Amino acid sequence: MATVTTHRQDNQAVYVLHTYPFKETSLVVELFARNFGRVATTAKGARRPRSAMRGLLQAFQPMSATWSGKQELKTLHSLDWNGSLLLLQGEALMCGFYLNELLLRLLPREDPHEALFEYYADTLQRLATGQDLATILRRFELKFLQELGYAIPLATDMDDEAIVAAQNYRYVAESGAFKLQGALGKYDNGVQLLGKTLIDMANDDYGQVQTKQQSKQLMRYLLAHYLGDKPLHTRQLLIDLQDF
Repeated sequence: MATVTTHRQDNQAVYVLHTYPFKETSLVVELFARNFGRVATTAKGARRPRSAMRGLLQAFQPMSATWSGKQELKTLHSLDWNGSLLLLQGEALMCGFYLNELLLRLLPREDPHEALFEYYADTLQRLATGQDLATILRRFELKFLQELGYAIPLATDMDDEAIVAAQNYRYVAESGAFKLQGALGKYDNGVQLLGKTLIDMANDDYGQVQTKQQSKQLMRYLLAHYLGDKPLHTRQLLIDLQDF
């Protein structure tokens, strides 16, 4: 007798990124799994008032999930708490939803990124403190793009020369930093910034006001480039609340 392959994955570390209705009583549940990346599953009957799984579909909480299926849309069999409850409030909550939307938009399905998973979990813990949220977002945005394989050179310019702190540059997506006098005319897009900003970002130092402001402009520009014509809903909400 032939062996039946169920493609079942048991007790996988996950976070719930998003849910939306599916058929009459079910939900599609988008998961971020440590060992599998972004996984789309169906939670059958989860929209019923007495569904045991309904109350577990909470964003930002470490979970353990079991699913099976050979197609892109798996069947979610169970979901359990896998750690202490994390509470995000106010602007920190909006920042959390922003991270989730970034993952939904740019992270390919079933493309494992274990280091990104751990960094996401750590970032949620940092958001829960409610302190310096803008810097927490900059760090995640940069790490996120780097983990996805996008080249974001910060230490050298396009001539492979070391970035000079006092030099003005224009940073162009998929190209890097050009000395400003050499980039005018040839590159009219991108973001103008000081070399010190790039050096600070490379050193994970966001202590200076100018670095905070220019790194925000740079990451907003780079994300818009990779997201294309469809902007993030949560990004606009954060801008409306406060200039993140």
